[in-house]
Amino acid sequence: MVVNTTGFRDIIDGPLSTFVSLSHKIGGPVAEQANLVQGAFKAQLEYIEIAGSRPEPDQSEQVSLLAPLSTYIQQIQSVRDKNRASPFFNHLSAISESVPALGWVTMKPAPAPYIKEMNDAGQFYTNRVLKDWKEKDKTHVDWTRSWIESLTKLQAYVKEVHTTGLVWAAKGVGPAARPPPPPPPPTLENLLLTDSSTTGGDERSALFAEINQGEGITKSLKKVTSEMQTHKNPALRSGPAPFKAVTPVKPIGGAPTQPTNKPPVFKRDGKKWLIEHQKDNPNLVVEGADMNNVVYMFGCVNSTLTVKGKVNSVFLDSCRKTSVLVDSLVSSIEIVNCQSVQMQVLGRVPTISIDKTDGCQMYLSKESLDVEIVSSKSSEMNVMIPQASGDFIEQPVPEQYKTTIAGGKTLVTSPLENKG
Repeated sequence: MVVNTTGFRDIIDGPLSTFVSLSHKIGGPVAEQANLVQGAFKAQLEYIEIAGSRPEPDQSEQVSLLAPLSTYIQQIQSVRDKNRASPFFNHLSAISESVPALGWVTMKPAPAPYIKEMNDAGQFYTNRVLKDWKEKDKTHVDWTRSWIESLTKLQAYVKEVHTTGLVWAAKGVGPAARPPPPPPPPTLENLLLTDSSTTGGDERSALFAEINQGEGITKSLKKVTSEMQTHKNPALRSGPAPFKAVTPVKPIGGAPTQPTNKPPVFKRDGKKWLIEHQKDNPNLVVEGADMNNVVYMFGCVNSTLTVKGKVNSVFLDSCRKTSVLVDSLVSSIEIVNCQSVQMQVLGRVPTISIDKTDGCQMYLSKESLDVEIVSSKSSEMNVMIPQASGDFIEQPVPEQYKTTIAGGKTLVTSPLENKG
């Protein structure tokens, strides 16, 4: 039996080739990561061809056959982790979050929805790329579209050819009958505009971490233990647990980074201020910064940062019990993978972005009452609104939503207020 790989090859030669070419045009870590992505797709093609030439092997042999693909996934995500201060961090994060879509080869009985889920997982960052670059350089817009198109066509290919799972050759048995071809996938424009805040995607490299366990992978396919349930084990939770139509695996990529013993960092690197691994330090101060400077705070615990003057943006990544006080911001403050953090602005901030964060208090000034707050997969968010008396009114940011269908065509979504 020969498995149809034409659709997969068309992806490699089409949108993926465009994606790699545009990545090299952007250069730097984006190009480095794209080379690894291309290698991962080619490794998957080889795996599909192996499946079409032999019966399905036992679990331990599958682990060995998947090792090259697993290695590529880990290297792709490593590029992001090594370049957190890069101006292309959103590019690297978009790929890192969504490339586990290639794990569909281990999913049964419906691998195509898993690809869509991973595509949505990277959408928070692809939308940021579009927002930051659409008026500056069309290359980055085309780059985003080519990557989303690659995963969209992968989903369509898998749904048509590997409807219930990766097709393995069966000795003496012809291929199983497939249902009629599915309808075409959503348009690229709809994918770019769809809100994925309630979808999954936090697993990231969880699938391949499970593969590397060897034969022990079969344990997770039989029973979901209490340690694997996010509502019983907060360490695994990075937001509301989504419905999963695929085999559960342990999410290891969504939880905030735990504190490490790495030496603390506080330095200025050109236009970037790097504050990393600070612990129990309430006296961190950035002074003399310019309006085009970026302040990046990573892996800090129980610390307070004061940013004096007006800077471009502030970024909090994987911090716990940390506070930030800023004068004014040109662009935004972004909070990702954090727990129990506070921020206060004395002047103006146009945008506050919160992603995969549990516990965030936002103290606003009168000049910032027109702020836009964008949240995704986060909980326990409260906005403190200043009053004429000098006090603050606390307002929670909605975490649950109700969606209805209007006219049989469009969705209408509204916050679901807590009446408890």
